[in-house]
Amino acid sequence: MPFIPHTDKDITDMLGAIGADSVDALFSEIDPKLRDVDISAIPERASEQAITRLMQERAARDAGGLCFIGAGAYEHHVPAAVWELTTRGEFYSAYTPYQPEASQGTLQVVYEYQTMMCGLTGMDVANASLYDGASALAEAVLMAVRANRKSKSKRVLMPASVHPYYREVAHNICTNQDIVFETIGFDHVTGKIDMAALEAWAGEDITALVIPQPNFFGVLEDVDALTDWARNNGALAIGVVNPVSLALLTPPGEWGDGAGADIVVGEGQPLGAPLAGGGPYFGILCCRKTHVRQMPGRVVGRTHDMDGRPGYVLTLQPREQHIRRSKATSNICTNQGLLVTAATIHMSLLGPEGLTNVAATCAATTRRLVSRLAALDGIERVFSAPFFHEAALRLPILAQPVLDALAERGVLGGVALGEFFDGMDDVILVCATETKTEDDLAVYVDALSDVLAEMVEVA
Repeated sequence: MPFIPHTDKDITDMLGAIGADSVDALFSEIDPKLRDVDISAIPERASEQAITRLMQERAARDAGGLCFIGAGAYEHHVPAAVWELTTRGEFYSAYTPYQPEASQGTLQVVYEYQTMMCGLTGMDVANASLYDGASALAEAVLMAVRANRKSKSKRVLMPASVHPYYREVAHNICTNQDIVFETIGFDHVTGKIDMAALEAWAGEDITALVIPQPNFFGVLEDVDALTDWARNNGALAIGVVNPVSLALLTPPGEWGDGAGADIVVGEGQPLGAPLAGGGPYFGILCCRKTHVRQMPGRVVGRTHDMDGRPGYVLTLQPREQHIRRSKATSNICTNQGLLVTAATIHMSLLGPEGLTNVAATCAATTRRLVSRLAALDGIERVFSAPFFHEAALRLPILAQPVLDALAERGVLGGVALGEFFDGMDDVILVCATETKTEDDLAVYVDALSDVLAEMVEVA
């Protein structure tokens, strides 16, 4: 334990140095009613040895299982070099690079990240990252309202097949700014956005259309038709992507008639960040050059000094502390620099071929898993459309008790979709990445077969 408490003498000496009678005197400005808190439920202090033992026991409860959960956060192999380099002091404790003369390493990392992200998405510009994928979508909506000056409605079409948490975050951030979200349903056969339902808004004043690729169900959308629809109806196209999938799929910059999406967002966690409860993760945001002045966050550029040597600087900072508050594009205070560093190193180590191999292996492994699970009695695919590395499966009984029983056997079997969608209490969303072996798939199939046999017999 690196923390060493101050002794009573240390505390007395420090109080004497600043002329305070007691520690309580330092908090005299706080209302005594707020400081008079009952802490009787807090146990007595313990020794370092006892605390270490307690923490080890609690950590053991968090034993990992064989994970087939996706739904926005994915288990990928992260090369050891990624975090060995990322946690070096130069990166781990680096402050915001306001002074380029002292921050060339940090600035170059961000510049390289932006370059790689533009290459991956096919877009013109990438910022230095945002907090996470959900807040990136909210920022993209705000950005679209500013950028689409021909639209006065502030109406944004949000498919029901966008990640539920992303939709909630966008709603919470944007609706207080008079932005109206209108929900587009999905086709219950294919799982894709219902194009017939979309036609209900044809010819109306729509600010933006959100296009997930793949969507929350793992289904691949008809992004070309959706992007063209947005452009033909005067709306901006906002793509929500999984960055790993872009190693195989058409990049958003080429969607539609070739002009591509206007704004692209996504969650960067699959690029070098291990699974962690609550993150931290980072948000991707890219756009066409025509919209760059409306982009939130930071953009790092490459230049040359007076002697012709290359250097890196913050070239665009449309944030509230740099310009007048009313002119700011966002109140975001920072980018996720450490996670961006990990992602940059991760992509550098894999390279284009390595990232393509990862994406292809994920897709192939998930197809094998889905095929074997769907061969069990009473299990079937919910949607018929092609998918990337997630798929929805309908069980013969309620999903959550099945997932609970699988977890007791050490298998984290997926996500119960009944939590998010009506009529899907018996549906699970399963995912497999390149980390899953043939033996892992067999363990899942056997465990699910046993659990269903026991539960169906009891029922």
